[in-house]
Amino acid sequence: MQYGFVLDQRRCIGCHACTVACKSENEVPIGDFRTWVKYTEVGSFPAVRRHFAVLRCNQCSAAPCVTICPVTALHKRPDGIVDLHKDVCIGCKACMQACPYDALYLNEDTGGAEKCHFCAHRVEQGLKPACEVVCPETAIISGDLHDPQSPASRILAQVPGAAVRRPEQGTGPNVFYLGAHEASLEPATAREPDMYLWSDRRLPPMPLPADEQARFLRADARVALDVDHKVHWGWRVAAYLVTKGIAAGASLWAPFVAFMPSAMPLGRSYMPELLALLFLTVTNVLLVTDLKRPKQFLSILLRPNLRSWLVKGAFVLGAFGAITTAIVGARLAGLDGLADGLRWTNLVAASMAAAYTAFLFAQCEGRDLWQHTRVLLPHLLVQALCLGGAVLLPFVPDTKLAIAVVVLAALHHGLGLYERFGHHETRNARLAAVLLPQVKAWPGSRASAFHLGLASSTLGSLLSMLLVLGGYANPLALALCALVMFAGLYFYEHAYVRAGQLPPLS
Repeated sequence: MQYGFVLDQRRCIGCHACTVACKSENEVPIGDFRTWVKYTEVGSFPAVRRHFAVLRCNQCSAAPCVTICPVTALHKRPDGIVDLHKDVCIGCKACMQACPYDALYLNEDTGGAEKCHFCAHRVEQGLKPACEVVCPETAIISGDLHDPQSPASRILAQVPGAAVRRPEQGTGPNVFYLGAHEASLEPATAREPDMYLWSDRRLPPMPLPADEQARFLRADARVALDVDHKVHWGWRVAAYLVTKGIAAGASLWAPFVAFMPSAMPLGRSYMPELLALLFLTVTNVLLVTDLKRPKQFLSILLRPNLRSWLVKGAFVLGAFGAITTAIVGARLAGLDGLADGLRWTNLVAASMAAAYTAFLFAQCEGRDLWQHTRVLLPHLLVQALCLGGAVLLPFVPDTKLAIAVVVLAALHHGLGLYERFGHHETRNARLAAVLLPQVKAWPGSRASAFHLGLASSTLGSLLSMLLVLGGYANPLALALCALVMFAGLYFYEHAYVRAGQLPPLS
């Protein structure tokens, strides 16, 4: 059984009755929408036509929001409806990154995610969804798509040419459109004005460079009305990528510090683990405080969805932290041989801590830039080794380590440029790659976070190498170089995280 909708855009008049009925039936907050009507105007004066598209959750057969939800708040019911336990949600916003249709929103009053659930409370009583009941043109038809005699199945059989949104994502959407214009269904096809019909935009359009607009946007189509959607993952996620990289990278270098004669005694014995634990603590603080319901963070462990890389990542960080703590404990107990052996074991946990985000981002089906896993996975490892080497240099001013940090920074620079100019398989990813240099370093800045980040990380590594090679390995100076590199990596991650969320999904 699979409930779904057929939206007959040949009959839709754009009256918004479905939107109002949905908001009333489900107490949707002002400014948020579970279903909405997009207006797209196609043509040139005087031959212009306005096309409507009713957009909502697609009740996917392979729903990526269900896969990524760490606490099983989202689930697929036996009748095919993708439902959500609002009280269970921890407000991690991962489902909003996983949905290719922008169908979930965050209720700022409650801190939980919400979405269209097919008016499940009505369906269970044998009633139709509220939007279908109020539609004056019977443009909304619901039914069991597995039942050939249901109204939805019959109209699909009678009328050829039904379309779905973003079929390339492989989610198996169960909302079908009849007569909808492709410019309405394909995101970022029509040009977006600074102001919508009847209202100002709450959020500006994506900052697509003028010389790229002809490549991505149709000259004869413009969006007259749509719903603004927020960028949900911000500075904390960018900072978490940096702090996690520092923690993992310090541990990745730890077994090799013993072979570096210039290492200080403290740097050789304790510093890699102490730095790893410090930055791992900061990482966990960033992850918890980024939740809209931080008091419920233990739900990740108490009711875990083992398919979600948010949960797997929590286990990885836990194992990494436990082994690192055990190394410090063994060292304090005078068991240096055990501590040195555990350092080699910790290479596996540290590598997974550095790299698991690539698998988490791969589950974000709505953000195609982040799914460049074959590049992101080695890139995260390179970043971790570069950051870990930089944070250890003040305590281990070794020539080979300083050279390695420069080489790793150059690799990071090259991989960053490949994310911008390399091959991307989908239009969404190509668009996000173009937007990478357009993200500003901070609000009101003219500096590109992408370019500033790459330049700072490269410059910081070169300065640290010159200090070590020149015999001026002052710990304070090397620490300042490390801070420059950390800032550079943060700016780069800020651009990467934000640019992936800028291309519209509706």
